[in-house]
Amino acid sequence: MVTTISTPPQNSSEEKVITLTGIKWSTFKAIMSDVGDGRAWRIAYDAGVLEIRMPLTEHEEPIGMIEHFVGVVVDELGIEMRQLGALTLEREDLTRAIEPDTCFYIQNESIVRGKSINLPADPPPDLVVESDYTNSSLNKFAIYAALGVPEIWRYKNKSLLVYQLVDGNYAERENSLAFPFLPIAEIPGLIEQSKSIGQRAAVRLFRERLREILPQ
Repeated sequence: MVTTISTPPQNSSEEKVITLTGIKWSTFKAIMSDVGDGRAWRIAYDAGVLEIRMPLTEHEEPIGMIEHFVGVVVDELGIEMRQLGALTLEREDLTRAIEPDTCFYIQNESIVRGKSINLPADPPPDLVVESDYTNSSLNKFAIYAALGVPEIWRYKNKSLLVYQLVDGNYAERENSLAFPFLPIAEIPGLIEQSKSIGQRAAVRLFRERLREILPQ
């Protein structure tokens, strides 16, 4: 029997989360098939527990800025990336699935270029980003670790933390694995600044800062 563990909060300023138990993999797949891609909510699934969350603007805006910043980095480096947003990452053999707030193929971009991603035949994204505005009932890091995602950026409380997969678990690091030179600590300030000077102005400031760091 399916049991609702948590229901959407009444406060509209809070991110809405519904958690269901007793969901078989076949049921999970049927739900995903029925609703299709045109949905506003995102999922995480772990061995029969399905979490559905409906992000707010406060959740989405920092993610959009981080996507802009990563785009600037790869342009300045002259390299390729593949940005796939809330790509559904799933493995039936592990009975686990998750949708990050956004994700990127960087080191493995050429391997997956133009392909439909199918784990584990294809590698997982090189970098996923999560913007946390609510507590999850699931251990998302355990899901990402099982899927083999090498790096996670977690934006929460106006800070950006970097985690790298080490021996099956995530360890916090000061520098990014994908972009070791990147001033991670400066990114939250630029996100906040964008609220007063505008998003594109903040992106231009980031580009100027990056050009100070990168060798000419």
